[in-house]
Amino acid sequence: ALCYTFQQKEGICMSEKLAVLFPGVGYQIDRPLLYHSAKLARERGYEVCTVSYPPLPTGLRGKPERIQQAIELCSRAAAEQLSGIAPDQHKQLLFISKSLGTAVAAVCAARFSLSPQQVYYTPVENSFAYFRREGLVFHGTADPWARTEVVKNECRRLGLPLFLVENADHSLETADTLHDLETLHRVMARTAQYLDER
Repeated sequence: ALCYTFQQKEGICMSEKLAVLFPGVGYQIDRPLLYHSAKLARERGYEVCTVSYPPLPTGLRGKPERIQQAIELCSRAAAEQLSGIAPDQHKQLLFISKSLGTAVAAVCAARFSLSPQQVYYTPVENSFAYFRREGLVFHGTADPWARTEVVKNECRRLGLPLFLVENADHSLETADTLHDLETLHRVMARTAQYLDER
């Protein structure tokens, strides 16, 4: 299987190289960004696992307070699943996250004093409150969940490299399928480069 879901504490991967996927609310691990980045990780010898969240309310977009509540709920669930990971347990640790999951990944890294490589696909604005100075950020300039100027300013403040996709939405897609496939290739190529840097 490409990925498996943590089964409480018993599900913690024991591999020296561990990649953890943090999905978005409606963007699961079978969607292009997470599916292909997980394959990149596996090609590099990572065992790939994914955290799961409890049911979340709908209608979060444009409501920062409700997004914050969702982040806190998901972070508690993810922390329980990751509680068996020790800072020195894995030689290489990678967190790949999407949307609201980018905040969850950052919260979990801080909570357990972990220093993973972080791939942040289309973070919501709330996520930047939790980011540290490690990671790679991807953002579409037509993303309704995060204003481009906010993303640019926050990445500049934190010294995080930013990969911008012009006119792309929260899935890094546009109305042009062939263009989106080209974009996906560029995004995965940049992700692979980042994975190979460490």
